[in-house]
Amino acid sequence: MITRIRDAWERVLLYLPLMVVGAMALGTYWLVRSTPAAGEAEVPRVVGHAPDYFMRGFSIKTFDATGQIRSEVMGSEARHYPDTKWMEIDSIRIRSFDTQGRLTTATAKRGLTNEDGSEVQLLGDALVVREAETGKGANASPRMEYRGEFLHAFMTTEKVRSHKPVELTRGSDRFTADSLDFDNVDQVLQLQGRVRGTLVPEKK
Repeated sequence: MITRIRDAWERVLLYLPLMVVGAMALGTYWLVRSTPAAGEAEVPRVVGHAPDYFMRGFSIKTFDATGQIRSEVMGSEARHYPDTKWMEIDSIRIRSFDTQGRLTTATAKRGLTNEDGSEVQLLGDALVVREAETGKGANASPRMEYRGEFLHAFMTTEKVRSHKPVELTRGSDRFTADSLDFDNVDQVLQLQGRVRGTLVPEKK
């Protein structure tokens, strides 16, 4: 009896390394099957046109490298869309300063703005105002107003465009047109469609 037990135990000891190696091989095979292949690209997550966050009664300010304020965007409610990286704002109000500190404001019932506030689309009772600048010669400029149901304002390049009827007031002069493309830096105004204008002579 003791001899049989000893023989059986010797057989176990003889095949034990083989059993261990087999168990390790099975474990390795399972691990390889369960682990994703190296360098396997993840399937990109589809981003729908749905807001990923909201803001209410907010104010967002941006500053330049010297700490001077460049723009401030305010509104009653804002919705950010991750697919376009644009923000939709209700009752939008904007204050923007150029590199020389000149102020431009914009208001509308609704607005769309990019992340840095340099580009704004105004919808519904849109109004963009460039305040008058006092000075002599080329440094002086009258107050500018742009009104319409849609205005596309480029705050840093000082351009305003619209493919819908607009009203432009420059000092005492007033123009209306079916579309507008104005570059304040180059002082180039393009009005198209039914264009009407009223020019008031400057007082000497």
